[in-house]
Amino acid sequence: MELSFVKMHGLGNDFVIVDMATPPMVAAITAQARMLADRRRGIGCDQILITAEDQSADARLIILNSDGSLAEACGNGTRCVAAVMMQRLAKDQITLNSAGGRLEAWQAEHGMISVNMGQPRFDWPEIPLAHQADTKALDLGMGLPPAMAINIGNPHCVFAVDDAESIALAELGPQLETHAMFPEKANIEWISIIGDNRIRMRVWERGAGITSACGSGATASAIAAYRLGLTDKAVTVILDGGELMVNWTDAGAIMTGEVSHVFHGQITLPPVAANAGATND
Repeated sequence: MELSFVKMHGLGNDFVIVDMATPPMVAAITAQARMLADRRRGIGCDQILITAEDQSADARLIILNSDGSLAEACGNGTRCVAAVMMQRLAKDQITLNSAGGRLEAWQAEHGMISVNMGQPRFDWPEIPLAHQADTKALDLGMGLPPAMAINIGNPHCVFAVDDAESIALAELGPQLETHAMFPEKANIEWISIIGDNRIRMRVWERGAGITSACGSGATASAIAAYRLGLTDKAVTVILDGGELMVNWTDAGAIMTGEVSHVFHGQITLPPVAANAGATND
């Protein structure tokens, strides 16, 4: 099977995008996701994003992490997909149905792309957590400060500390991602205040590890900073790869930033059984 794709990134958070895949293509991509994401044996990416036909939106969005697992949300990836689709459809705004809910994305100023990530959820079953706990001051033990648990289409755990740069992210990230409190695992963010409504964020992404940027993580971090009384609702988040702007409004959490095309290409995938690699709608 010949598969055409686009390689893109948002602040170095990189993606393989397959636009309007057929069901056999979706199955083949899902079955070969680890290979495609491998930076030595495949194309290389943090996530694979697939759009497919959807009767109630411009497309259905399927998100695969680099380890092959399904993800419900991917903010930077959604912005990259939106750039591809808006060009193809000659639109300046699109809607996508994802496992994390309905997403709207549009062309913003200065060539940037915005996406409405929806409203965050804070109740412990919605994160989800393994049992009832205070999601604003979550005690995970390990000698760590309290964290805030947020679901913004996918689960996040945000720690506010004096210096995010000093955190041993490679050591703590995998332990916290798979912590018993998170039955569906979690994305882990560490934030510190570096100016008025400016926060520094470092991230360990569920299913991908350390990445240079994470759109849903930046959104969750900005919301956490506001709920902790550290910032206003409009926040600039500084990641390893650059800046994202997040504004938590009555309409939802709006995340805005740059996207970049890297290259177009084709790759040959072996055929798979019709029911292989089935994904959740």
